[in-house]
Amino acid sequence: MTNERINPVVHIRKGEQTRAAILDAALDVASRDGLEGVTIGILADRLDMSKSGVFSHFGSRDELLIEVLKEYEARFLADILKPALVLPRGLNRLRAILDNWFTKLGQETENGCLYISGAVEYDDRPGAVRDELVGLMLAWEEQLRRAIRYCVESGEFHENTPIDLMIFELYGLTLGFHQSVRLMKRDNGMDMVKQVLERILKQYLRTT
Repeated sequence: MTNERINPVVHIRKGEQTRAAILDAALDVASRDGLEGVTIGILADRLDMSKSGVFSHFGSRDELLIEVLKEYEARFLADILKPALVLPRGLNRLRAILDNWFTKLGQETENGCLYISGAVEYDDRPGAVRDELVGLMLAWEEQLRRAIRYCVESGEFHENTPIDLMIFELYGLTLGFHQSVRLMKRDNGMDMVKQVLERILKQYLRTT
């Protein structure tokens, strides 16, 4: 028998690193094959772990998928929202958010946006994963709503700007871009986005 003790701090850190590695692998699979493509078996094979070893870090597959969505959201906001927040409230900040959003969509054309693919997979499937996805997308809508409202408050947009309609238009543009590039394999998607985006913004700009 040995008197060697396990350092709890090192043990916790190793557990966190393993969990992060699992989420990273799961996010990679989900971006390519959708959330339904993420299974304990696939992750175990990719990470050279046992299924029980992977499962021990999550209470259920639903919990794993929920954590994948949360990790995606964290990266999504870090890439899109965080850089724009250094700009003053108003049109410049909103433009930066939208530019970052469509730039990220352009970068994701090879694998696809997890919010878009997840919406297709879970639009009619009630449960915890769908609830999490809806919650994250509502939270993103609220970020857009706040940024647009700042444009109204700054006087750059008309005071009667229909914010919810504008968000609907922006979402429609993301879906059109995704389909054009991902499904139709067209190479002018970003140029089209820039033109339509300017039309959307222009109709709400206060010119006097």
